[in-house]
Amino acid sequence: MSESKQFNVPDIGDFDAVEVIEVLVSEGDEINAEDPIMSLESEKATIEVPCPASGVIEKLMIKEGDQVSEGTPMIVVKVSTDSAPAAEEKAPEPVKAAEPEKQEEKAPQPKPAPKAPPVPEEVPTQRKGKLAHASPAVRKFARELGVDVSVVTGTGRKGRITKDDVKNHVKTAMQSGGQTVVTSNFDVPPFPAVDFTEFGEVESQPLSRIQKISGKYLHRNWVRIPHVTQYDEADITEMEAFRQENKAEAKAQGFNLTPLAFMVKAMAKALKKFPKFNASLDIDGENLIYKKYFHIGIAVDTPNGLVVPVIRDCDKKEVFEIAKEMRDISIKAREGKLAPSDMQGGCISISSLGGIGGTAFTPIINAPEVAILGVSRSSHKPVWNGQTFEPRLMLPLSLSYDHRVIDGADAARFIVYLSSILSDMKKMLL
Repeated sequence: MSESKQFNVPDIGDFDAVEVIEVLVSEGDEINAEDPIMSLESEKATIEVPCPASGVIEKLMIKEGDQVSEGTPMIVVKVSTDSAPAAEEKAPEPVKAAEPEKQEEKAPQPKPAPKAPPVPEEVPTQRKGKLAHASPAVRKFARELGVDVSVVTGTGRKGRITKDDVKNHVKTAMQSGGQTVVTSNFDVPPFPAVDFTEFGEVESQPLSRIQKISGKYLHRNWVRIPHVTQYDEADITEMEAFRQENKAEAKAQGFNLTPLAFMVKAMAKALKKFPKFNASLDIDGENLIYKKYFHIGIAVDTPNGLVVPVIRDCDKKEVFEIAKEMRDISIKAREGKLAPSDMQGGCISISSLGGIGGTAFTPIINAPEVAILGVSRSSHKPVWNGQTFEPRLMLPLSLSYDHRVIDGADAARFIVYLSSILSDMKKMLL
């Protein structure tokens, strides 16, 4: 015998409204457990969602272009009763009855009709500021729209602020002509609408998906984080000589021994010495969370845009191990096969433009990290050794940091210490 079972989108990480970019099955197809049903794309990553049970597909409840979240109805499969128990074990549970906040954040489609814009004066008991009743996900959603939750009126249970409340607040502000609510309290005029065809021939090309996703986060980080950049140079003459001596061995093992692998190792040591750089502010900006792990993000240039996969536990790995892992993760990035987990959990990021050129730049911090290191092209320079000038290979470094967490003196000490590790192979390898 057989019975029909509906399966919903499982836990796909801290993502909401993820786009279906490809449906891999059709109604009537026979499918095995763990066969992929569809591909999702979000946060620069592609995710394949597997089928929890074997059977025949009776109904597809998703199509290409849909926006789905955890708990969204996905597929109906006719499974045999013999395999039903196993299927039940593997099937993602429907959205569980939990705290009311969680239900509203990840409610299955279709969504309820938007509520009418609330009138703040009618709810005098609304709690404001830090005490505003809003979950972390709603606060994050509000920040992405540039909305201060302290000025939003909650219509949920006990005055709780929901996503619909945030949306309605934005709509009300736009209808009333208010700009400060949507621009994070920056009272700036909008960009002018320009018809560029008046001045000559033009061609319009859409931004890539990664550029669209990255753009809003880069803008948010630049506007909301007080950036300061500290510059220095590291003498990598000894490091480069060591690299040249060992790159043939690395090549024989199938990977390149790049300068970036040494920088990752040196960065892990510097983070241990200066733990404030290995920390993040909490969501309210009142506590500093110190991390006891050392995961470092590496910016990778791909045909579709820049992505930042993370190499984990860099303090526990040798330079050769780091170089090999960099090769593997760079291949995944360029093939568009990075999973969301590959880009989460970073403590600090490194953006290296040394292979292209330049002398310095101001990298944008990858929040919730509090610093990022920019690396430019090394060059030989005459350096005074106390008696004479001698040619040394100097590497330009640009350290951008969050001035709310790190002051200038600490940033200077950090980059000087990092430079000293890069300059002394014994410090790096011990």
